[in-house]
Amino acid sequence: MSGTSRLADLPPCGGDARQGRGGCLPARDDLSEHDLERVETVTRPTSDFSKAEQFEAMSAGATTTIAPIERKVFQQFSANLPFKEEQNFKLGKALFEKLWVSAPSSTQASDGLGPLYNARACESCHPRDGRGRPPEGADATSTVYRLARPPRDEAERRMIAAHRALNFPDPVYGAQLQDSAVPGLAAEGRLKVSYREEAVPLADGEIVHLRKPHYAITDLGYGPMDPMTSVSPRVAPPMIGLGLIEMIHEADLLVKADPDDRDGDKISGRPALVRDRDSGAIALGRFGWKAQNPTIRQQAADAFAVDIGISTPAFDSGHGDCTGAQDVCLELPTGVQARLGPVEAPDPVLGLVTFYSANLAVPARRKASFPQTLQGKQLFYEAGCPACHTPKYVTRRDAPHKELAFQLIWPYSDFLLHDMGDGLADGQQVGIASGREWRTPPLWGLGLTKTVSGHTFLLHDGRARNFTEAILWHGGEAENARTAFAAMSKDDRHALLSFLESL
Repeated sequence: MSGTSRLADLPPCGGDARQGRGGCLPARDDLSEHDLERVETVTRPTSDFSKAEQFEAMSAGATTTIAPIERKVFQQFSANLPFKEEQNFKLGKALFEKLWVSAPSSTQASDGLGPLYNARACESCHPRDGRGRPPEGADATSTVYRLARPPRDEAERRMIAAHRALNFPDPVYGAQLQDSAVPGLAAEGRLKVSYREEAVPLADGEIVHLRKPHYAITDLGYGPMDPMTSVSPRVAPPMIGLGLIEMIHEADLLVKADPDDRDGDKISGRPALVRDRDSGAIALGRFGWKAQNPTIRQQAADAFAVDIGISTPAFDSGHGDCTGAQDVCLELPTGVQARLGPVEAPDPVLGLVTFYSANLAVPARRKASFPQTLQGKQLFYEAGCPACHTPKYVTRRDAPHKELAFQLIWPYSDFLLHDMGDGLADGQQVGIASGREWRTPPLWGLGLTKTVSGHTFLLHDGRARNFTEAILWHGGEAENARTAFAAMSKDDRHALLSFLESL
């Protein structure tokens, strides 16, 4: 990570450093002085809400797709992807949608599923590359329950401090509850969610009912869970724009961090420092609900191993998330083929899925210049939402894939960890992220959730049924923005929601 591993190690101001919210930071090392000035100018927050900003409708720069807005719009490749790379994208798509089967199988290129698993394909959790949904009846495919216990002693605390562990899995059930299993093996348990309605009055007298979820696990297949284990539901997020997020320069994310709230605005923002398993170095986490992964490749490898039970060169775990307490699971065959190598999904499988994930295009904005959208945008700014949902960046000029390089993009996120208050707390530590902290999710594509995914459930566990509920669940560092929204007139709230719908 460009020059630093901890905020405390950052250089004093001067030379190539620049002043950020939390102190002094290194400047971008990929730009000339002239280009740096251009980037700082174009990414400066707007104060003119009378018209759309230049290039605002192209949410992802030259990679933006202008494909028709229909249910497959998140499955388009970057508009500037070279023709010679389209084959790799299509191969990656086929592997993303591939259904894995249990071993041994006559279909040797597809076996190795599980033995315990949550889904048989990446597509199962991310239908049409969109957002998953909370459990409904027996269908919980696109929601997983993450399992973790806190460190028990100083040695385990040091492991987390040194980024050698994010947390510690349940000794019996591992890092994630697997609600499916290959034939002849018991699943670990079933996810169960119930809701209690809570009435929230707004300033103009309107009443909004929020769903407060209660989660439980039934039908445990391998005995009791450790009493210290916490359970955190996570809904699969949309897949668009990931390659561009990976190409945002670290300096542009670190400049937003203010872990000690030096500016006194009650918004801290902490960078999620994690271990890059490929390089062994400390890197900036960007992916996952708690920013626990620094790269798309690592995020994909984790999903293969834990969600599907498929080993890859980046995560060699042929028995998936089976633990030492699950002897029967560990005794079952894996899908490793000696002629193909030591893992179930050898190269180039992971590389192609990573390439596909990195090049899923963000759709163009709708109605960006409409008066109501612009009014809503101004209200979004006045409520303080951009303090976490940073509108725009220019990606690295030295990006390894030139189609992702030097693009003006509008993800609306700072990709930092924020304390979101008691209401959204899951009580589960993930690396440096506490049980109250979440990564700011990007908002691009938000207004297309219904079109692509067939629902409007939002937040990490899908509890919010619409934009209004999602905003009203905000607390902690976002409390002031939530209060501002609740105090708006009905017309102003409608305008702000229209702005979100346009993203």
